[in-house]
Amino acid sequence: MMNLRRSQDRGYADHGWLKSFHSFSFAEYYDPAHMGFGNLRVINEDRIAPGTGFGTHGHRDMEIVSYVLDGAIGHKDSLGNGASIVPGEVQRMSAGTGVRHSEYNHAADRTTHFLQIWIIPDRQGIEPGYEQKAFSAADKRGRLRLVASPDGADGSVTIHASASIHAGLFDGPAERDELALDPQRLGYVHVARGAVHVNGQALGTGDAALLDGESRIVIDHGQDAEVIVFDLSR
Repeated sequence: MMNLRRSQDRGYADHGWLKSFHSFSFAEYYDPAHMGFGNLRVINEDRIAPGTGFGTHGHRDMEIVSYVLDGAIGHKDSLGNGASIVPGEVQRMSAGTGVRHSEYNHAADRTTHFLQIWIIPDRQGIEPGYEQKAFSAADKRGRLRLVASPDGADGSVTIHASASIHAGLFDGPAERDELALDPQRLGYVHVARGAVHVNGQALGTGDAALLDGESRIVIDHGQDAEVIVFDLSR
C-alpha cells in the first residue's frame, strides 16, 4: 500500500527569519494523524534568511540529519565541532545523552534552504557524536545513492537507528532506479525539488509517498528532481 501526502497538506510556520514546512507534527503544528512514520519523526523543510539562524539549544536521544539544498549552514556544537554544511553534504549529529548546538546562515544575501531530519535512535543514552560527508551530484545522478545507514556502508554517514537514507537526482526518461524494500518495514520518499514518479504515481516538489507492505521503491520520469528515500523500522 502506498499513500501520498501532498506538499500543501504539510504544516507551515513563518517566523520571519525562518519559513518552515513540517511533514510531521512539530512545535506549534500538531496533527495526531501525522506524528511521524515508523522511526522517522521529523522532516522540516527550512529556509533561513540571510544573517539569521537557530541560536544555541539542546537535544537528547535523537539522530539529527541535515541535508542542504541551497546556501550553507554554519554549525557549532558543545562537542567542539564547527563546520559549514553546503549542498551535497550530509551531516549527522547524534544527540544521545545531550548536546547543544547552533545553526546559522552567515551569508549576507542568500537564503539557506535545507531539510532537517530527525530519526528515533535504536537505543537511548549513547555518547553524542557528529559526522559530515560529501556526496557528489555525479554520484547521485540517475541513481539512489546511500548517504546514511546503521553501519556506514558504502561511505555513508553512520546513524544509530534502524534506518537508511538514499538520495538521488533524476531528470529525463533514461534516469531510473529502484530500491528493494522488506515488506515488513516502511518506505518513505520525499521529493525535495522537481517532479518524479514513485511506483507509478506522480509527485511534485514537497510531496511524499508513504509505503507499507511494499517490496520495492521505483523512481523514474524525473523532471529536475531531487529525492530523499528512507528505509525505516516500524
